[in-house]
Amino acid sequence: MKKSILFAVLSVAAVLSSCGPKPLVPAEKGGFETQTYRNVFVEAGYSPKEVEAKLNEVFEEVFFGPNKVYFEVEDSLAYVSDIKNQDVRTEGMSYGMMVAVQMDRQDMFDKMFRWCKKYMQHQDGPMEGYFAWSCKIDGTRNSQGPASDGELYYVTALLFASNRWGNDGAFNYKAEAQHILNCAFEKDGSQGVKNFINTEHKLITFTPDNWGYTYTDPSYHIPAFYEVWARWADDGRADFWNECAAASREYLHKAIHPETGLNPDQSNYDGTIRAMFGGRHFGSGNFRYDSWRVPMNIAMDYSWSCADKEWQREYGEKIQNFFYSQGIDTFVDQYCVDGTLPEENEILPAGGWTRVLRHSVGLVSTVA
Repeated sequence: MKKSILFAVLSVAAVLSSCGPKPLVPAEKGGFETQTYRNVFVEAGYSPKEVEAKLNEVFEEVFFGPNKVYFEVEDSLAYVSDIKNQDVRTEGMSYGMMVAVQMDRQDMFDKMFRWCKKYMQHQDGPMEGYFAWSCKIDGTRNSQGPASDGELYYVTALLFASNRWGNDGAFNYKAEAQHILNCAFEKDGSQGVKNFINTEHKLITFTPDNWGYTYTDPSYHIPAFYEVWARWADDGRADFWNECAAASREYLHKAIHPETGLNPDQSNYDGTIRAMFGGRHFGSGNFRYDSWRVPMNIAMDYSWSCADKEWQREYGEKIQNFFYSQGIDTFVDQYCVDGTLPEENEILPAGGWTRVLRHSVGLVSTVA
């Protein structure tokens, strides 16, 4: 199971919203235009001090509490662990860096990125610039290949770090982000390694290799990230990144079920469910672990850009209504995209659980 540490941070939404907030007015402009993050909890009637205290409480619990996911190594390195699977993944590391930069914790950011560069990033060869997607906690690689969403988050987190802290410290953050992007565009597939963006469709790949280049994962689509790159990467590809943002939003319209708001785990670039051997999808066409991130990502795009606000508002109502209809305390973690339950042999195991549907805190958090 691919697991986001942001799930835990976002659970603050579920906690605060249980207090009976005031009605909110939908946003008409995103943070890119207003230059501020909208604080909907304050608008709902909570004091800024209360909101800040809750956010800090969750942050401290996730990163430093008894059940933490963040571990420092010696004085200069740190990693985020997928506790259930007992490894370190590019998702967790790049998400951890994103949390660190937004919490203004440069010390944590640099320690995590230093671990990534030492153990995960390929410094030469066909995969230069990319990150091995899974390592043991001692840094030994479980896999050499990258997962494209890791690179997506690394670039954005590094650009945020560049804008927040400058580039004269331990790392030149902007140069590091540019290096990842430039390396990606040098991959031509001749050695089995490709760009993590499918340049024909202008959509992110599942993995940047000859197989993963042919399809995508809806949970990897965060159009606002490309707008960040267009504004601040300074890599000479601003027009291309804006085209990627538009293509990603159009893709999400196609990939998401028009009635339930659910999306498949994997899909073709036209949004259709990806069939594999024998014409079946073996559960990859169902809403399951990776899929949980899509509500979070669409909400993020709405908050930052607001470029697709009418559709995104409709989507928000649709998916909230679906899960509410399933029972607010009982909806499960895997569905077929039409809202029916998957066959037993299509239920994806995780963390020792097999063939079991659960009411998972991860999905509760992203729906919140």
